[in-house]
Amino acid sequence: MFRLRIIGKEQIPPDGGVLVLSNHQSHLDPVLVGIASTRQLRFLARETLFFWPLSWMIESLGAIPICQTGTALSGLRSSLQVLKDQKPLLLFPEGTRTPDGNLQPLQPGFCLVARRSRATLLPVAVAGSFDALPRGRVLPRFCSIVVAFGTPISPGEILDKDNQQLADLLTERLGEAFHQASTFRTTRHGRSSEDQGN
Repeated sequence: MFRLRIIGKEQIPPDGGVLVLSNHQSHLDPVLVGIASTRQLRFLARETLFFWPLSWMIESLGAIPICQTGTALSGLRSSLQVLKDQKPLLLFPEGTRTPDGNLQPLQPGFCLVARRSRATLLPVAVAGSFDALPRGRVLPRFCSIVVAFGTPISPGEILDKDNQQLADLLTERLGEAFHQASTFRTTRHGRSSEDQGN
């Protein structure tokens, strides 16, 4: 349906806790990044989504229920536990879906998780899911989507940076991956001329 293409799988650490940090274009993103990854990802999802028949699907994808009416502490604890268990955790540091398909400013919350977990940060960019399922659209369009894994940020790189410097570095790495994914979509290997009219 989306002719999904994946770039940079070799960037994924084969083991250990990894904080996977993705841009957020649509509701498709957790599934797309999960499919693209060579490892089973975990991610946070509001508990209201855990109803039958949807619950079995999102649980199988690695979703962790979070109560939105509670404090952010429960989400932090759940995130840190996943990384402590040496598993990869998917977060969306923009905080919400993009309104226009472009990268949005990063929220600082990921910095706390990164520092407390001392996990490797793995930037990953999705290009095309905004075209497929933007805000307000119920049924997805048929178009190509590319997922690109960027250059990881090691725990050592995190230690000598304050939150703004860390956000700037992640923004740079996400931007590079997003450019790579977007460029690939526009080549003959990515988006076709038919996609341009959708």
